[in-house]
Amino acid sequence: MKSIEELEEILSKPTAGLIEDLKEIKGDIIILGVAGKMGPSLAKLASRAVKEAGIDKKVIGVSRFSDDSLRIDLENHGVTCIAADLLDDEALQALPEAENVIYMAGKKFGTTGQEHSTWAMNAYLPGRVATKYKNSKIIVFSSGNIYPFVHYASGGALEETPPEPIGEYAQSCLGRERVFEYFSHQFNIPMLMYRLNYAIDMRYGNLLEIGKMVNTEKPIDLRSGHMNVIWQGDANEIAIRSLLHTSSPPKILNVTGPETISIRQVAEKFGKLLNKKPVFVNEPEPNVLLNNASLCHQLFGYPSVSLLTMIEMTVQWIQQDGATLNKPTHFQEREGKF
Repeated sequence: MKSIEELEEILSKPTAGLIEDLKEIKGDIIILGVAGKMGPSLAKLASRAVKEAGIDKKVIGVSRFSDDSLRIDLENHGVTCIAADLLDDEALQALPEAENVIYMAGKKFGTTGQEHSTWAMNAYLPGRVATKYKNSKIIVFSSGNIYPFVHYASGGALEETPPEPIGEYAQSCLGRERVFEYFSHQFNIPMLMYRLNYAIDMRYGNLLEIGKMVNTEKPIDLRSGHMNVIWQGDANEIAIRSLLHTSSPPKILNVTGPETISIRQVAEKFGKLLNKKPVFVNEPEPNVLLNNASLCHQLFGYPSVSLLTMIEMTVQWIQQDGATLNKPTHFQEREGKF
């Protein structure tokens, strides 16, 4: 992994399974909140898969597009871009209809001190979007943060585990789900709640953060000593293919990798590859935020990129001082303050 271009090529390369599923997904796909961490690569993946499938389908990306270069990049990859503030109801209602909606809009970073805007984006806007797209299928990007902490040896929270969100960000994520769920019942909208824990890209993610801490010999807090991760390309593909698995009431799907990962062991692997000795503080707590994605793996198979491959690619990225998004995951946060 030597460049952003190589990274983008890998992230946007569709599998045969995605191409075949896209042939079964009727109508255009609109991605709301396309300019976030995952949105651009998801849109490019969808557009490329449409082209390789040889089908007539638009992929539309909606965002405020404060960075015009992103809009140009997406358009160059076949994505139809629309600049709109989704909280502006007039702008929202003016958006084109589409049979398939992937809802990625949301706020996490900077939640503390801006709780009102977090709730507006995460829990008010979903009602307006559901009303606008009541005749569509909707994939709702959510978060595993809505679950309670579970024992690290439990295998992770299941879709049936009752939510117990910690902190206002996680509470607002559950609010997003509940509002969409209400409108799914009211209008019989097929939906899927896509509960993700943590997507990995070379430019951000908890593996990058751990690797950089090892490389700079900064202490790694082990209180939250276990985690889940999944390659972003796999997470993007699952989101698109999930359009064939929506239902009313909404289907719930945990999305992450198969392993319960020891942060200590991951840091020690980074240490061997980077020739550095990891520095640890505190001891692991028995309970931590973990997802069990067995249902996801049953539907779509195991992720195509392994944990060890992600670690090795991250090491190469760190060693060559590759570009990052500077958006921490806060995966070690235990009080829900983002």
